[in-house]
Amino acid sequence: MTLREEALKLHLDNNGKIAVTCKVPIANRHDLALAYTPGVAEPCKDIKEDKGLSFEYTCRGNMVAIISDGTRVLGLGDIGPEAAIPVMEGKAALFKTFGDVDAVPVCLGTKDPDEFIRTVKILEPNYAGINLEDISSPKCYDIEDRLKEIADIPVFHDDQHGTAIACCSAVIGALRYVKKDFRTARFVVNGCGAAGSAIGRLLVNMGAQNVIMVDRWGILYDGIDQKLDRIQAQLAKTTNKEKLQGTLVEAAKGADVLIGVSAPNVFTKEIMQSMAEKNIVFALANPVPETSYDAAKEAGVTVAGTGRSDRPNQVNNVSVFPGVFRGAIDVRAKAITEEMKVAAVFAIAELIDETDLREDYVVPDAFDPRLAPAVAAAVAKVAIETGLARKIVDPEEVKANTAKRVAR
Repeated sequence: MTLREEALKLHLDNNGKIAVTCKVPIANRHDLALAYTPGVAEPCKDIKEDKGLSFEYTCRGNMVAIISDGTRVLGLGDIGPEAAIPVMEGKAALFKTFGDVDAVPVCLGTKDPDEFIRTVKILEPNYAGINLEDISSPKCYDIEDRLKEIADIPVFHDDQHGTAIACCSAVIGALRYVKKDFRTARFVVNGCGAAGSAIGRLLVNMGAQNVIMVDRWGILYDGIDQKLDRIQAQLAKTTNKEKLQGTLVEAAKGADVLIGVSAPNVFTKEIMQSMAEKNIVFALANPVPETSYDAAKEAGVTVAGTGRSDRPNQVNNVSVFPGVFRGAIDVRAKAITEEMKVAAVFAIAELIDETDLREDYVVPDAFDPRLAPAVAAAVAKVAIETGLARKIVDPEEVKANTAKRVAR
């Protein structure tokens, strides 16, 4: 069977990938009385007096909504909310498998950002967190920013921040391996959509001093005569301090790190060979990267990685979002902040000891059981330290509990 045939059969045979299961027995009249009437009225009365108890007495305390409008799904574009369900459902399966977080797909039949925002706000009482997914840019920035302002639970656009955290943790591991300094290394990010812009912003926020952003019109610089969205305009001012102009060809010359979140096969042999010695290339376009792992190695790249699971150094969001949400909801955080994202980056990168780094192992494998516990503890710690946690739990306890959850 081809991959297409096998994937379709899996979805058809199982009628999807997730299901609702019951946590408590309902085998007799007493069970029924406890789970439903009259017993169910007791938590209702307590929650009426203290809405926070909805996190303790109901599934809300471990429930995340994966919300999309289907306008930017994988590399398929605007395919609509119905066609987006398999991706959101798959994400829910990953949340459960890697973080023991219950998650449900919520695909909205609107392209209007205001209607989207209003709908999510109305749904907020059901969830401990909101994972935004596969929303076109620049609309996704406005949706996330507004929801972060009005929601009292964490809101996290994984296409932006999950990708950025995963990528930056891989970059740190690669730079440690080639013995180059993060602050002074020369970075080029090709692609200024949601993921690429988030990577650029996170690099700058982490202290990288030499970042160049490139998009279809060329290198971003302060004063560029292009119609930029507000995030791209911000990056044009905060990156490329030398105001270099030109294309990817010019940007890549002498670069230490080249990151792609753009289009298939745009990293040519000549471009990669024009980079600095001991160079690093992460080609993250999905499903076909900017260069294959093998082509990058043939071009002489020291450390290469893609988003593919069949080659070394896979940069995968699944190493990020289960742990981020596990940590946030375990301390009932009000938000996921920039400080939490940076903490997650280092939690992932530091799982590999200096002595264990290799050119084909600079980032932990997606199935490394240490990932979610480490990320959850790091996020919980920052939430507590910054006053965003409504429930104080020792981060080491969060780590231990997460390890038990994902080992089940």
